[in-house]
Amino acid sequence: MHTVFRIGEIKQIESNKALYQVELKLSADDDEQLRALTERIRKEAGGPTGWRRLGRLLLKIGQLKKAEELYIALLEQSSNDDDKAHYYNQLGLVKYDQRDYKKAIWYHEKAIEVKQKSLAPDDPLLAISYSNIGVAYGEIGDYAKALSFYKKTLEIEEKALSPNHTNLATTYTNIGGIYCNMGEYSKALPFFEKDMDICEKTLPPNHPDLATPYNNIGFVYRNIHEYRKALSYLERAQDILERSLPPNHPKIINGRIGIDAIKNL
Repeated sequence: MHTVFRIGEIKQIESNKALYQVELKLSADDDEQLRALTERIRKEAGGPTGWRRLGRLLLKIGQLKKAEELYIALLEQSSNDDDKAHYYNQLGLVKYDQRDYKKAIWYHEKAIEVKQKSLAPDDPLLAISYSNIGVAYGEIGDYAKALSFYKKTLEIEEKALSPNHTNLATTYTNIGGIYCNMGEYSKALPFFEKDMDICEKTLPPNHPDLATPYNNIGFVYRNIHEYRKALSYLERAQDILERSLPPNHPKIINGRIGIDAIKNL
């Protein structure tokens, strides 16, 4: 972002397998796609106060110890239930990223306790905590509990949010992922397709997150042995990643490996 050149198409030179031809495009401040991507990332790290924005930024760049120290200090100083619920929730996210899933669940349950004092049972803020608990249960392999919390999340979100809300897209992805982990791919597919529909409507075409639903659908088709469809979706995902991430990014490398594996079947 905001570099002199943006990387465009990358082609391997057939006469020399060690060389690649890389198309470079001059970048400019009036680049519409770049402006949309910048604004999207700014929103993702946003918040109503400077402290909240700082905490989210620390989480986003992986500074987990600093984020944890900040949220604990803010929690100890807070007397406002809204702030307390937020800090418990964020500490749950920190613990999740640290792979301490049981502690993550504990923090999210504390967030729910605080939220329930002032929120209606179908408030979208409660859905966020239910979803976070579902994610943690999924990581420890308790798929039944994970699915239970995701369904509670979905029940609230489908009533309270617009059909194209990004939180709904996340919930569809999570439910699809749990069904995949349970080996129920036919149940997973419609949830991934709903996620894809929302992402196509709400994300810039060069946003790396747009590759996720394509990859997920490709994964499902690969596992039900519909390899042609799998290849189509995985190649679409790869194209997005190669246009939005550095060429040596692990997602790009892993994507190439997955595509080559299907081609060799």
